[in-house]
Formats: sequence, C-alpha cells, structure tokens
Amino acid sequence: MAKIILEGVSKVFKDKPSPAVDDLNLEVEDGEFLVMVGPSGCGKTTTLRMIAGFEVPTAGVVRIGGKPMNNIWPKDRNLAMVFQNYALFPHMTIAKNLAFGMKARGEPRATIAREIENVAGMLGIESLLGRKPGELSGGERQRVALGRALLRRPEAFLLDEPLSNLDAALRAQMRLELKRIHAQFPVTTVYVTHDQVEAMTMADRIALMSHGRLQQTASPEYIYDHPANAFVASFIGSPKINFFQGALVRDGGGPRVTFLDCSLELTGTAGEAVERLPHPNVTVGFRPEEIRLAPASGGRLPTVKCVVELVEPLGPETILVVRAGEETLVCKVPARSGLTAGDVVTLEFDTSQAKLFDPESGSRLN
Repeated sequence: MAKIILEGVSKVFKDKPSPAVDDLNLEVEDGEFLVMVGPSGCGKTTTLRMIAGFEVPTAGVVRIGGKPMNNIWPKDRNLAMVFQNYALFPHMTIAKNLAFGMKARGEPRATIAREIENVAGMLGIESLLGRKPGELSGGERQRVALGRALLRRPEAFLLDEPLSNLDAALRAQMRLELKRIHAQFPVTTVYVTHDQVEAMTMADRIALMSHGRLQQTASPEYIYDHPANAFVASFIGSPKINFFQGALVRDGGGPRVTFLDCSLELTGTAGEAVERLPHPNVTVGFRPEEIRLAPASGGRLPTVKCVVELVEPLGPETILVVRAGEETLVCKVPARSGLTAGDVVTLEFDTSQAKLFDPESGSRLN
C-alpha cells in the first residue's frame, strides 16, 4: 500500500486550448478509497492516467509512496488498473488470464495455482476458470478483471469507470462487491466515475472536478451537506438541488433574502457574507427533501402555493415536480400522498438548511 500525492499537477494537450488538468493538488491516503467524479471531459481520467504513467504531467509531480514518479515507466510503478472494457485476453481461459501477470513475474506454478484458487473463491468465479471471456456475462468479466488486479498485489488500485457497461441491478451488486473487496484488501484505491451515486455510496472521500480543476474534496456526507459552490451542489444529489433567484433586502432590520414569495432572515456569518457582495443578487438552494408539504394548521416556516405538474411514486417516497409562478421545483413527499397533476399544494422550506451562493462566482456564502 502507498500514499499517492499530486503536487501542482497539470496536463496540457497540444490540440486543446485549455488544460485537461489544471494545477491539481490532491493526497490519497494509504488504504483510502477515493472516488474522482465529475462530468465528461473534466480531467478525471487524465488524472488517473498520469498516476498510472500513461500520460506525463506538463507540470507538477506525481508521488507514490513518497517517491516522485514522473520519470518512472508504468510497469515499474507497481499499480493495478481495471479498465471500462475489462482488457481480458479473448483467446485465453479465465485461469490463464488470471495467471498471466504472475507468470510474467516468474512466480512458481504452485504459488500461482494457490493464489488463483483463493481469489476465484473470494470473487465467486471458481466455476468460470475453464471458460473464455466471450462466454461470460459483463458482471463475470468484471470480476475476472478485479481478480487479475488483486493477484498483482499492487501498492494501489486504479479503476477507470469499471461499472459503466453493466446494467443498473448489476452495478448496484458490484458496488457492494468492490466495497467488500476493499474491506478485505485495504489497498489505496483511486476510482474514476461520472456517476455521483457510485461516488456517494462507495467513497471514503470524493474528489469532484470540473473543467480540469478540483472543486472540492470531502467525505460523501460532508460534500452533500456543505457543497463548496453551486456546481458541487448541483452535481451531487438526486434529484438535483433547487436553485432560486434571490435578492438581498436591507430595510432597517437585519439583512434578509427574498425568493419566490418567501423571506429568509440572515444571521451571523451568512448575513455578513451576503452584505459584502458587490451586488444584491443571491442564489438560494434547497434540496428536494428540504421542501415539504406544509401542515394544515400552518407553521413558522415560509410557505408558497404551487401547482403539481408531475407525480413520481418511488415506493417509500414520492417525488413531486411543481410550479410556483414562473419557477419549477422538485420536492419529496410521503408515499401514497394521494396527489395528482393539477392539485394545488402549499409547500414549506426548511430555512435551517438553505444554501446561499454568489450567482456570479458560484461560491458558497453560508
């Protein structure tokens, strides 16, 4: 196992006007499962390839186990990589695919046989050893690719969107499988995906990238509750966060922000940050679970009347898409609420969970 450190790492391709990765500083702790997530083209796979040695940084240093790796060949970095397309030899049996790396390293036959038996048992692929990759399902081939990586006994695992070719049910199963394997073999792991659900369910920490720059690194819970900016807030969470145009009001009392027909009182550092803005505009964010049906008896939270446009029952809860004036918002309500399209409902906002952003820079204000 080894700690991975990226110090001011950048990558510029000659045919691209902007850096694929721009001044990235990141530490992956020994034994940590770090998930790099972001939209297509954000630089996450390029970062993984620089760690692996397939790409040379334009600037900065990649360190593995404390040693600079910029001039070290990929084969000498002692890393194991699992690709999206599995990269299995189609003409070899599964047993030979698993044994290939160990044979190349000159390990004894008895050791190879014992290690393959152990890994195959752990992954549940003992019955597949005599078959060839073309005879296996996607999930079975993925297990074989993982087994080959485990047999490498690497200092770190690098996984590049390994589940993207699987169906939804199998992806969920393999997420559990990967976490179980990591618990048994706590090797430093960098996992790249564009799927924020994979990031939230698997990561010890998430590193979220956009346009080649690191936006935030934190645990899944922290990054969900305390997004560093509006992009992070919108990328993490399903359904997506609701954003509303707000305006700062100073009318003699404390500062407050108005949005829709609601008013949000500002106190402490939030009020100070909003008052320092050079403009009166504020973006107000509420996640769907922070907007709920108001009690019939009323309450102390700000409310707004809405018209239901779409009802999405999901079993334990229901998603509502509603319209309030010119705004469309999404909220979560209890299952079997009896609501249908066209109904008028009163929703309340949990103002203790309001997230305020500068609409110009996108930075978080509270």
